[in-house]
Amino acid sequence: MRRFQLLSVCALLVGLVAGAGADEAAADLNWAGCGITKKAFMAELAKAYEAKTGINIGIAGGGATKGIRNAAAGNIDIGGACRTSLESRDDERNAHQIPVAWDALVVVTHNDNPVDNITFEQLKELYLGKITNWKELGGNDAPIELYARRGKLSGVGRTLRELVFNNFNQEFETDNLMKSSGPVESAVEKNPHAIAVTGISSAKKRDFKILKLNDFEPSYEHIKTGEYVLYRPLYLVTQRGASDQKVKDFIRYAVSEEGQKIIRQQGTVPYTEAMALVMKQLDQYDKATKSGVYQTGAGSNI
Repeated sequence: MRRFQLLSVCALLVGLVAGAGADEAAADLNWAGCGITKKAFMAELAKAYEAKTGINIGIAGGGATKGIRNAAAGNIDIGGACRTSLESRDDERNAHQIPVAWDALVVVTHNDNPVDNITFEQLKELYLGKITNWKELGGNDAPIELYARRGKLSGVGRTLRELVFNNFNQEFETDNLMKSSGPVESAVEKNPHAIAVTGISSAKKRDFKILKLNDFEPSYEHIKTGEYVLYRPLYLVTQRGASDQKVKDFIRYAVSEEGQKIIRQQGTVPYTEAMALVMKQLDQYDKATKSGVYQTGAGSNI
């Protein structure tokens, strides 16, 4: 099913780009959802679209789950998400997702922390509670304070569970659970013993250190090539079968050459520039399916 979905969106993108010259719309649109998607490109994309068409797009946060479910229900015109929708849930089944960019999950810590690099296996052991002192990572003799998102359906939390653990129900060994990525990032800025994972698009706008993973920086090129392994798509979300021409026109703009250029200017990898990552994702999905990750993930709670 996941393989079919990914190949289908590739075909959809081709059609949308081909039809990017649609008539301009003449009414406001509302967008809400993933804060990382908002910071990655959405604010700038909406501003450019308004300058081009005169259409103002209202932007609100609320997280990926809000973006998916409100768009699926028709409560907003367009949602933003950094995770895939869940067909097992009635309130997400009617969501239609269009990938427009690539994001990466990054490990972050306080600026004064001497650690610069972490391995994939060390990251896993951190969240399992097996590494608890910074000296185990080559740092000072001090306790590690891990911060994470509350629940299991946030974009960051769900993607981390998928890419690192192949288990959407994986528990994280920490008492520092926050309601959203903003408080997580703020805690890391202030706490010299803190560590967390967040999206690079918001991390780049914070005052803390972004660590290398397996000696690779989460640079534009390393994400684009897949050498930095914790990458994920960022989506625009609409109600399945929606016929609003204003919404279609904006989606076409987002995936057009002009829209993708604006995304690139924000330091975010446009989806169409790294299509090789789609095949890498298909391999990930195949491995995850064989290991049972999608079956175990069906009952995850917020």
